[in-house]
Amino acid sequence: MASQVLLATAGYDHTIRFWEAPTGICYKTLQHPDSQVNKLEITADRQHIAAAGNPSLRVFDIAASHSSAVRIYDGHTNNVTDVGFQKDAKWMYTSSEDGTIKIWDMRAAGCQREYDSGSPINSAALQPNQSEIISGDRDGNIRVWDLHQNACSAELVPDGTKSVQCISIARDASLLAAANVSGSVFVWRLGRSTEASGTATDASSAKFEPLQKLQAHTQYVIKCIISPDCKRLVTTSADHTIKVWDVDKNFVCDKTLCGHQRWVWDAVFSADSSYLVTASSDQTSRLWDLSQGETIRHYTGHHKAVISVAMHDRTSE
Repeated sequence: MASQVLLATAGYDHTIRFWEAPTGICYKTLQHPDSQVNKLEITADRQHIAAAGNPSLRVFDIAASHSSAVRIYDGHTNNVTDVGFQKDAKWMYTSSEDGTIKIWDMRAAGCQREYDSGSPINSAALQPNQSEIISGDRDGNIRVWDLHQNACSAELVPDGTKSVQCISIARDASLLAAANVSGSVFVWRLGRSTEASGTATDASSAKFEPLQKLQAHTQYVIKCIISPDCKRLVTTSADHTIKVWDVDKNFVCDKTLCGHQRWVWDAVFSADSSYLVTASSDQTSRLWDLSQGETIRHYTGHHKAVISVAMHDRTSE
């Protein structure tokens, strides 16, 4: 792990903590007084960090000497469950348990667009082409929101009404993974539909080729993440474990990472896909060396559950 890694964690103690990744020393703490932090996201330029709460989203200047948010985004009416930035940070998207996805122009006030899923949204991810957002909701739906058409362009229902907890899109746009409350993970190969006509079902089947279904855990899968090099899939679970799946070997389980004492809520890869940082209800985060399958650093200091982690490695960009 390079010393230039920017690493932050947050959760139910209403704080965001920044860590020296190699040493485990917390060097900065921001207050998030209104609610727990459900999700953290760092901009590509490393200038800002977004914290998704209930029901607002706050954006902080990472380098600022003060600890106040530089902007607060109001408009959701329930937990903000996900947040992400367009590659140049010109706009960002949020998803919420209020059933909506909102698009926010970073240079203007207010919400510019809104898409209504009709069900609480647990997760959303931006396609690398920057033109689609894929969401997973509590009623078991995966929906593709086309930002050019300004509408839902496709829908998948992988496992009935079982809540889709997490969506992950491969960095090369080759794969889509989705995890649900039954411990299952579904993987599709992503393609582009070139047909100008046809029903929505035709378009959906043309764009999503079922690749694999994993019974990954016996309890809730909370997070699924495809590594930056697209060679690994990681799942975190209420069973206290993290599993590492080998994409190139038909998703065989390569390692099971054990050590957390409670639910593992979140995880993030290092840019070179060699390391993983996880966040848990046991009030800690851990840095894992994936080649060894071992914890090499603990991050302790939160006094309630840690449910979100964000990391940015400058050397990878």
